[in-house]
Amino acid sequence: MDVSWQELAPDFHRITGRVVWCSVTTVDGKGRPRSRILHPVWDGATGWIATGRDSFKARHIKRNPFVSLSYWDQEHEQVHAECKASWADDQETRSRVWDLVKNAPPPIGYDPALFWQGGPTDPAFGALRLEPWRVEVWSLREMMQGKPSRVWRQ
Repeated sequence: MDVSWQELAPDFHRITGRVVWCSVTTVDGKGRPRSRILHPVWDGATGWIATGRDSFKARHIKRNPFVSLSYWDQEHEQVHAECKASWADDQETRSRVWDLVKNAPPPIGYDPALFWQGGPTDPAFGALRLEPWRVEVWSLREMMQGKPSRVWRQ
C-alpha cells in the first residue's frame, strides 16, 4: 500500500533506531551483489554512513550508485530502503555528518574518532549520503492480520 513519507516516517525511524545495523548491498563491476553490515544514521529521509573512502563499497558505488538496505529484527519488523548513494566530499558536510554521528543518542551515535583519528578532515573518512527512492515497512504481525506492507516512493 502506497503511503506518504509523513505516514511512514514514525515507524521507519522507530525500527531503524532500534535495529541500528542493516545489510547494505552494492553491485560489483561484474554485476554481482555484495552485502555487508553497516550503521546508517538517518536525518529525516536522508541517510548518512560514516565509512572508509577506500573500500570495495566505494569502488562499487563509483560504478553503480544504487544500494539496497535491509533492516530486520527478531520481532520480524522490517525496513527495506532502495537508495542512490553518493559521497559528500565538501568539508562542511563531512563535518556535519561527523557531528551527526558523534552526537546521536545511543545506540545510534558513536564516536567516529574510534576509526578516523584525524577527525572529519581525515582523508580516509567518508560521508556516504543515502537518498531513498523507495522505502518499505513491513511486519510479520501485520501480514498475519492481512495488512499489506507500506511503501513510500520518491
